[in-house]
Amino acid sequence: MTIITFSPELLLYSKSHNPNPPTHLGSRYREVGGFLPEAGNTIVCHLVKGSPTQMALIEAREKYLAMAEAPQFLFTPVSSLHMTLFEGIIESRRRRGYWPDDIPLDAPIDDMTELLAARLEGFSTAESFKVTVVEARPSGLVVDGATEKDRKIMHAWRDAFADLLGYRQPNHADYQFHVTFAYPVERLEDEALPRWQAMLDEVTADIRRKAPVFELTPPAFCAFEDMNHFRELLIFDFDA
Repeated sequence: MTIITFSPELLLYSKSHNPNPPTHLGSRYREVGGFLPEAGNTIVCHLVKGSPTQMALIEAREKYLAMAEAPQFLFTPVSSLHMTLFEGIIESRRRRGYWPDDIPLDAPIDDMTELLAARLEGFSTAESFKVTVVEARPSGLVVDGATEKDRKIMHAWRDAFADLLGYRQPNHADYQFHVTFAYPVERLEDEALPRWQAMLDEVTADIRRKAPVFELTPPAFCAFEDMNHFRELLIFDFDA
């Protein structure tokens, strides 16, 4: 008898191991009807259009969509695929630690985006970094710097943004970089877990083979109205 070991990431999406409702259900998206308005801003690296990385991640996303339980997830558009480098502010999270200390918590989002963009104009270019997949999970991919040096550079970017913008979230030091494919609407039954573990392992291996280092655009400060589209307002070029 083969014993299957489930990853901790998969078990977070299991009904029996995590019976709590999905975190953003009802605020970021509905069970039926798609994404809800949830305006904010963020700093992300998009996938380079037409690159082998984009193709590999689209193929990976298709494997998720082919799962029998795919209707239990709400998928983001391919055009929105990105890796968040630094989380900005968002309408649904107006509290200290997630908002500049010197700005009232009731400031309009559009005003906040303009203010933060002005602060980021003072950002000097920084070293480039390489990103690779760590593992696949039901909502998408866990990623990180390809080497220890890359990981240090990514965190240096985060520290610089935190200093300029005036806040550090509680998970600032141990933020888990990721690429989101989908959000859970309903958690997985136990009988689905072996199928999902096999699919996630396959996706991870495929991406490591086809896109060992991700082709990403330079970080960009973006505004969004919901999770469908991230509009680039300010691009931070890498040091030459």
